[in-house]
Amino acid sequence: MIIQKQYKFYAAHRNETLQDKCRNLHGHRYGLKCFFEVERDGDISTLFGDFDAQIEPWLKQHYDHAMLINVHDTLFESLQQHMLRTGEDLRLKVMERPTSVENLCHLLFSEITQMGFRLSHIEVQETDTSTVAYCREDWIRDNRTLTRTTPMRMPEIASSI
Repeated sequence: MIIQKQYKFYAAHRNETLQDKCRNLHGHRYGLKCFFEVERDGDISTLFGDFDAQIEPWLKQHYDHAMLINVHDTLFESLQQHMLRTGEDLRLKVMERPTSVENLCHLLFSEITQMGFRLSHIEVQETDTSTVAYCREDWIRDNRTLTRTTPMRMPEIASSI
């Protein structure tokens, strides 16, 4: 059985690898649709609130009004230095790859799965007219190819990030 839940968050990003308008820092109101695979246990499968109790606070803490940034983006080092110099605590969601919606899908799918949920797929809406559907098969394939090409590591950065 599939249960669908929808969430929203606001975040800034830039695609520094592109040579178009998306290279500039800009923001989106992202829509996230999660399609959870659940098994029925008696009269119900899962309470909708069980999803919300974990996912909404996690999105608010890590993604909402944050800046998605590639650890390899030259802007990342400047932001780190700014925070150290000023003591300002910017909310940065550090990613190992460019902050494309495709890479965001992989990251969201991975983190939601790590929470113990089983997803059949997710949809991430970046604009009113642009959505990426990302299924478990995409995630499995990306885990094979992305981990071969870019080892996952977390940079040494300020503990508030």
